[in-house]
Amino acid sequence: MAATTVDADVVAPTRHMSPAELTALLVFCTAMSFSPGPNTTLSTALAANLGLRRALRFCLAVPTGWTLLMAASGLGLGTLVMQLPLLRWGITGAGVAYLLWLAWRLAGTRTLSDVDASRLQVTFWQGVALQFLNIKAWMLALTLTAGWVVNAAGQPAANPGERLLIICAIMVGFAFSSNFTYALVGSLLRAWLAEGTRLLWFNRALALVLVATAAWMVTV
Repeated sequence: MAATTVDADVVAPTRHMSPAELTALLVFCTAMSFSPGPNTTLSTALAANLGLRRALRFCLAVPTGWTLLMAASGLGLGTLVMQLPLLRWGITGAGVAYLLWLAWRLAGTRTLSDVDASRLQVTFWQGVALQFLNIKAWMLALTLTAGWVVNAAGQPAANPGERLLIICAIMVGFAFSSNFTYALVGSLLRAWLAEGTRLLWFNRALALVLVATAAWMVTV
Protein backbone atom coordinates (compact mmCIF):
# COMPACT_ATOMS: atom_id res chain seq x y z
CA MET A 1 0.00 0.00 0.00
CA ALA A 2 2.84 2.36 0.91
CA ALA A 3 4.67 1.50 -2.31
CA THR A 4 1.60 2.35 -4.33
CA THR A 5 1.37 5.74 -2.62
CA VAL A 6 5.04 6.50 -3.36
CA ASP A 7 4.62 5.52 -7.02
CA ALA A 8 1.60 7.80 -7.34
CA ASP A 9 3.59 10.68 -5.90
CA VAL A 10 6.42 10.04 -8.34
CA VAL A 11 4.27 10.04 -11.46
CA ALA A 12 2.00 12.84 -10.32
CA PRO A 13 2.64 16.09 -12.18
CA THR A 14 4.37 18.91 -10.33
CA ARG A 15 1.74 21.40 -9.35
CA HIS A 16 4.12 24.24 -8.55
CA MET A 17 7.09 25.69 -10.40
CA SER A 18 10.23 24.09 -9.01
CA PRO A 19 13.27 26.14 -7.86
CA ALA A 20 15.20 24.89 -10.91
CA GLU A 21 12.43 26.02 -13.27
CA LEU A 22 12.16 29.39 -11.55
CA THR A 23 15.94 29.93 -11.70
CA ALA A 24 16.02 29.06 -15.40
CA LEU A 25 13.10 31.42 -16.00
CA LEU A 26 14.84 34.30 -14.20
CA VAL A 27 18.08 33.79 -16.15
CA PHE A 28 16.22 33.60 -19.44
CA CYS A 29 14.15 36.73 -18.73
CA THR A 30 17.22 38.68 -17.64
CA ALA A 31 19.10 37.87 -20.83
CA MET A 32 16.16 38.64 -23.10
CA SER A 33 15.00 41.79 -21.29
CA PHE A 34 18.32 43.61 -20.95
CA SER A 35 19.71 42.79 -24.40
CA PRO A 36 19.34 45.68 -26.90
CA GLY A 37 16.16 45.69 -28.96
CA PRO A 38 13.47 48.02 -30.27
CA ASN A 39 12.02 48.67 -26.81
CA THR A 40 15.29 49.51 -25.06
CA THR A 41 16.45 51.56 -28.05
CA LEU A 42 13.28 53.63 -28.00
CA SER A 43 13.48 54.06 -24.23
CA THR A 44 17.01 55.45 -24.60
CA ALA A 45 16.06 57.71 -27.50
CA LEU A 46 12.93 59.09 -25.85
CA ALA A 47 14.74 59.90 -22.60
CA ALA A 48 17.73 61.45 -24.37
CA ASN A 49 15.54 63.69 -26.52
CA LEU A 50 12.51 64.36 -24.32
CA GLY A 51 13.68 63.62 -20.78
CA LEU A 52 13.11 60.77 -18.35
CA ARG A 53 9.59 61.84 -17.41
CA ARG A 54 8.38 61.74 -21.03
CA ALA A 55 10.03 58.35 -21.54
CA LEU A 56 8.38 56.90 -18.45
CA ARG A 57 5.04 56.27 -20.15
CA PHE A 58 6.78 54.12 -22.76
CA CYS A 59 8.60 52.25 -19.98
CA LEU A 60 5.17 51.49 -18.51
CA ALA A 61 3.64 50.64 -21.89
CA VAL A 62 6.17 47.88 -22.59
CA PRO A 63 5.28 45.65 -19.60
CA THR A 64 1.58 46.35 -20.17
CA GLY A 65 1.79 45.24 -23.78
CA TRP A 66 4.01 42.30 -22.88
CA THR A 67 1.54 41.03 -20.31
CA LEU A 68 -1.30 41.15 -22.84
CA LEU A 69 0.90 39.47 -25.45
CA MET A 70 2.00 36.72 -23.07
CA ALA A 71 -1.58 36.09 -22.00
CA ALA A 72 -2.67 35.89 -25.65
CA SER A 73 0.15 33.49 -26.43
CA GLY A 74 -0.68 31.32 -23.44
CA LEU A 75 -4.28 31.12 -24.65
CA GLY A 76 -3.16 29.87 -28.07
CA LEU A 77 -3.03 33.02 -30.20
CA GLY A 78 0.76 32.85 -30.45
CA THR A 79 0.65 29.40 -32.03
CA LEU A 80 -1.97 30.63 -34.49
CA VAL A 81 0.24 33.56 -35.49
CA MET A 82 3.25 31.33 -36.11
CA GLN A 83 1.25 28.73 -38.05
CA LEU A 84 -0.45 31.16 -40.44
CA PRO A 85 2.20 32.65 -42.78
CA LEU A 86 -0.10 35.43 -44.00
CA LEU A 87 -0.89 36.60 -40.47
CA ARG A 88 2.74 36.29 -39.42
CA TRP A 89 3.97 38.33 -42.37
CA GLY A 90 1.25 40.89 -41.78
CA ILE A 91 2.47 41.44 -38.22
CA THR A 92 6.09 41.50 -39.34
CA GLY A 93 5.37 43.96 -42.14
CA ALA A 94 3.50 46.34 -39.85
CA GLY A 95 6.25 46.12 -37.23
CA VAL A 96 9.02 46.74 -39.75
CA ALA A 97 7.18 49.71 -41.26
CA TYR A 98 6.64 51.26 -37.82
CA LEU A 99 10.28 50.81 -36.78
CA LEU A 100 11.53 52.32 -40.05
CA TRP A 101 9.16 55.25 -39.62
CA LEU A 102 10.46 55.86 -36.10
CA ALA A 103 14.07 55.53 -37.31
CA TRP A 104 13.44 58.12 -40.03
CA ARG A 105 11.98 60.61 -37.57
CA LEU A 106 14.71 59.95 -35.03
CA ALA A 107 17.54 60.40 -37.54
CA GLY A 108 16.29 63.87 -38.43
CA THR A 109 16.49 65.29 -34.90
CA ARG A 110 19.65 67.40 -34.68
CA THR A 111 19.27 69.35 -31.43
CA LEU A 112 17.02 69.26 -28.38
CA SER A 113 15.22 72.33 -29.71
CA ASP A 114 14.20 70.31 -32.78
CA VAL A 115 12.59 67.53 -30.79
CA ASP A 116 9.07 68.99 -30.70
CA ALA A 117 9.31 69.98 -34.35
CA SER A 118 10.17 66.41 -35.33
CA ARG A 119 7.42 65.08 -33.05
CA LEU A 120 9.59 62.34 -31.68
CA GLN A 121 7.16 60.77 -29.27
CA VAL A 122 5.43 57.46 -28.74
CA THR A 123 2.12 57.41 -26.89
CA PHE A 124 1.35 54.85 -24.19
CA TRP A 125 -0.99 52.86 -26.44
CA GLN A 126 1.46 52.98 -29.34
CA GLY A 127 4.01 51.46 -26.99
CA VAL A 128 1.53 48.75 -26.03
CA ALA A 129 0.66 48.04 -29.67
CA LEU A 130 4.35 47.87 -30.62
CA GLN A 131 4.69 44.66 -28.60
CA PHE A 132 2.13 42.98 -30.85
CA LEU A 133 4.01 44.10 -34.00
CA ASN A 134 7.29 42.52 -32.93
CA ILE A 135 7.63 38.98 -34.26
CA LYS A 136 10.58 38.51 -31.88
CA ALA A 137 8.21 39.19 -28.98
CA TRP A 138 5.77 36.58 -30.30
CA MET A 139 8.57 34.01 -30.57
CA LEU A 140 9.77 34.85 -27.07
CA ALA A 141 6.23 34.49 -25.70
CA LEU A 142 5.92 31.11 -27.42
CA THR A 143 9.27 30.02 -25.97
CA LEU A 144 8.11 30.93 -22.48
CA THR A 145 4.83 29.13 -23.02
CA ALA A 146 6.53 26.00 -24.36
CA GLY A 147 9.19 25.97 -21.66
CA TRP A 148 7.20 26.81 -18.56
CA VAL A 149 3.45 26.55 -19.20
CA VAL A 150 3.23 23.20 -21.01
CA ASN A 151 4.99 19.92 -20.22
CA ALA A 152 7.49 17.92 -22.28
CA ALA A 153 4.64 16.16 -24.11
CA GLY A 154 3.23 19.48 -25.26
CA GLN A 155 0.22 19.25 -22.95
CA PRO A 156 -0.76 21.99 -20.48
CA ALA A 157 0.92 21.64 -17.08
CA ALA A 158 -1.14 20.75 -14.03
CA ASN A 159 -1.39 24.43 -13.17
CA PRO A 160 -1.02 26.44 -16.43
CA GLY A 161 -2.90 29.43 -15.04
CA GLU A 162 -0.59 29.76 -12.06
CA ARG A 163 2.50 29.34 -14.21
CA LEU A 164 1.26 31.95 -16.68
CA LEU A 165 0.66 34.41 -13.84
CA ILE A 166 4.18 33.82 -12.50
CA ILE A 167 5.71 34.41 -15.93
CA CYS A 168 3.66 37.58 -16.48
CA ALA A 169 4.59 38.95 -13.06
CA ILE A 170 8.29 38.30 -13.66
CA MET A 171 8.20 39.78 -17.15
CA VAL A 172 6.43 42.90 -15.91
CA GLY A 173 9.28 43.51 -13.49
CA PHE A 174 12.01 42.78 -16.02
CA ALA A 175 10.35 44.68 -18.88
CA PHE A 176 9.97 47.81 -16.77
CA SER A 177 13.37 47.65 -15.07
CA SER A 178 15.28 47.04 -18.31
CA ASN A 179 13.56 49.84 -20.21
CA PHE A 180 13.79 52.22 -17.28
CA THR A 181 17.52 51.47 -16.99
CA TYR A 182 18.08 52.30 -20.65
CA ALA A 183 15.92 55.41 -20.30
CA LEU A 184 17.93 56.50 -17.28
CA VAL A 185 21.14 56.20 -19.27
CA GLY A 186 19.60 58.28 -22.04
CA SER A 187 18.49 60.98 -19.62
CA LEU A 188 21.94 61.13 -17.99
CA LEU A 189 23.46 61.76 -21.42
CA ARG A 190 20.96 64.51 -22.20
CA ALA A 191 23.15 67.46 -21.11
CA TRP A 192 26.22 66.06 -22.90
CA LEU A 193 24.23 65.44 -26.08
CA ALA A 194 22.99 69.04 -26.12
CA GLU A 195 26.42 70.27 -27.27
CA GLY A 196 27.19 70.60 -30.96
CA THR A 197 26.05 67.79 -33.23
CA ARG A 198 26.35 65.07 -30.61
CA LEU A 199 22.60 64.50 -30.42
CA LEU A 200 22.36 64.20 -34.21
CA TRP A 201 24.93 61.41 -34.37
CA PHE A 202 23.54 59.75 -31.26
CA ASN A 203 20.07 59.70 -32.79
CA ARG A 204 21.41 58.42 -36.09
CA ALA A 205 23.19 55.59 -34.28
CA LEU A 206 19.95 54.63 -32.50
CA ALA A 207 18.07 54.92 -35.80
CA LEU A 208 20.51 52.42 -37.31
CA VAL A 209 19.79 50.05 -34.43
CA LEU A 210 16.08 50.29 -35.23
CA VAL A 211 16.76 49.68 -38.92
CA ALA A 212 18.94 46.68 -38.06
CA THR A 213 16.18 45.34 -35.82
CA ALA A 214 13.65 45.76 -38.61
CA ALA A 215 15.97 43.90 -41.01
CA TRP A 216 16.41 41.10 -38.47
CA MET A 217 12.63 40.77 -38.08
CA VAL A 218 12.28 40.16 -41.82
CA THR A 219 14.78 37.29 -41.72
CA VAL A 220 13.26 35.48 -38.72
